[in-house]
Amino acid sequence: MQEHRKIAEEAKRMGRETQEQVTQAGQAYQNAFESSFEAASRSFSEINRGFQDIAAEITNFSRKRMEDVAQAWEQVVRARSFGDVVDVQSRYAQKVYEDYLSQMSRLGEIYLGTARNAAKSVEETSKRFTEPR
Repeated sequence: MQEHRKIAEEAKRMGRETQEQVTQAGQAYQNAFESSFEAASRSFSEINRGFQDIAAEITNFSRKRMEDVAQAWEQVVRARSFGDVVDVQSRYAQKVYEDYLSQMSRLGEIYLGTARNAAKSVEETSKRFTEPR
């Protein structure tokens, strides 16, 4: 009878330990899910911010281009000779080319920064789960 009681107590102890381990594993899973969701949310927020920066940059670039076109047309209209027209057109073409290259460089930096910032939160979260405990 006493042996049955010991076996029953041992079974209860093992059941409690197993239940505790399962509870801890469930809690770890829930924490991992919450951390991953927060990291993804921060990542999407960074991407959204980057797209807004890109849109603002392109809008400013387009506005500046329109001002440059208007200015070039004013200079063409005021030109006194065909040589002056060619000179205005050449200077305008060179300015447009330089501005375009500069703009593409700025947009590339914004894209790269956006990708880097978006990946940072996911990377930090993944490090927590890959580091040995």
